[in-house]
Formats: sequence, C-alpha cells, structure tokens
Amino acid sequence: MDALVSTEWLEEHLGKEGLVVADCSWHMPARGRSGRAEFLAAHIPGARFFDIDEVADHSSAAPHMLPTAEHFARAMEATGIGSDERIVVYDNSPLRSAVRGWFMLRHFGAREVAVLDGGFGKWLAEGRPAGSGEAPQRAVRFQPHLREDVVNKDQMLSGIGRPILDARGTARFDGSEADPRPGVAPGHIPGSLNLPFAALYNDDGTLRSSEEIRRLYESAGASIERPFVATCGSGITANSLIFAAHLAGNDSAFLYDGSWSEWGADPATPKAVGPA
Repeated sequence: MDALVSTEWLEEHLGKEGLVVADCSWHMPARGRSGRAEFLAAHIPGARFFDIDEVADHSSAAPHMLPTAEHFARAMEATGIGSDERIVVYDNSPLRSAVRGWFMLRHFGAREVAVLDGGFGKWLAEGRPAGSGEAPQRAVRFQPHLREDVVNKDQMLSGIGRPILDARGTARFDGSEADPRPGVAPGHIPGSLNLPFAALYNDDGTLRSSEEIRRLYESAGASIERPFVATCGSGITANSLIFAAHLAGNDSAFLYDGSWSEWGADPATPKAVGPA
C-alpha cells in the first residue's frame, strides 16, 4: 500500500482482511463543526472515528498534544485500530487533519499508514457509498513503538540546527492577523520560514504534483529533501509539510507538537512579526 491512496484504490479494497479505515476529521472550535457528529451522519463504509482531541494529553494547556504511548495504544484498541494492520486515514476538513492522524499512528508504531487523496469530499463527489452510525467493536492489538520525530519547546529554545517551516497562513505568520486563540501572541518563531499548508493542495483536496510541491518548498527558502522542523497553530496542519516530505523520500522532518499555541502563549519565548 502506498502512503497516498486514491478513492478508486480504497473502494476496491474496502472490507479486505487487515485493512482498517479511520476518519480523522478535526475543525477549529470557532467553526462550530463536530468531526464526530459528521462521522455519525455519514462516513466511508466500515470506517472508525479517530478523535484527535480525545486522544491527547489532557494535562497540557496546549490543545491535543500527543499523549503517552500507553494512552494512545489503549485508545486505538478501543477504536478498533491495530498496529499491524493496513490503515487508511481520511478527513472531511479544510485543515486536511487526516495527516495528523497519519503522523500520530506512525509516531506510535503503526506499521503501514496511508492517506486518502482528496478525503471524504472527493469520495462523495464521485458518488461512492457511505455509511452512518457508530462502528462495531472489534478486538485488536496496538503495540506502541515510538519514532524519534517530535521536538518540544525546550529543544526549540536551545536551538535545533535545522530550518523551521511554519504551515500557517501568511497573515497569521507575519502577525498582521490576530491568533484565533485567546492569550496567544501574533507572529512567528524568529528565523522560521513560511509555507502555508493549503498551498500543497488542489481545490478538490488532492495533493499537488510532486514537482509543484518541490517548487513550493524552494520558494519558501527550504528543501523538501533536507531535515526540517514543522510547526503551525496547534500541531495539525504542520503534518501536511511532513507528509509531503515523506512522499518525496525524506523521513527527517520533525514536528514541534506544541506549535504556536504553546510558543505564542508563553511570554518568555522570543517572537517575530513581519515576513520571513
């Protein structure tokens, strides 16, 4: 299974032994949309709902921070997702939150994870089948095994020696637009580059061609083939930058999980405004 699968491929393989599908839809709270409620109303047949807000470290002030490996494993077993299965993640969100699910599953040890190109929107637009309601329980085993692909605020402050790519929109990056979270300052981490995640996608939610994406990294002052740290508002959209690098053969991209919701809320961290 490739890391990016088409709607045609998924419909052909639905229901096959060892394949599980997960809806990772997540929305900004101000949008008034519920990923779970929308999943219950309609989803790809047989899919399970991966709740990004629930599968998180609730002791942290920053939103949906990565939980412990034990917490994650228990949550996946309760959801019905095993670490040795082929897992296809998708979303119905303009934030392309499926790649957050992709990152988390790989970070905690899932062997084979793919993203559905175009997500649920493309699936429905093509007239493919949909189900509704809760997924039935199933007994699975998730054996956690952590990847070294996350950095924390202390590591960022001490200097990480690699470019920082910020996936937020330009207005939030340069500070001309206020952060949507109360108490979070405008601007960006000094020295970081800006590559808005939305630029990686076509209008139908599919990823742009590898050549177009490579040019976008170069235009931002970065290389898709070299190590970097990705950041964003709260650790969701940064994963689009990491996923694109993975497709290009680069698995040396790290996620700053706390991202700007953690950095911008700390009065002691240095901050910059204006262009990169």
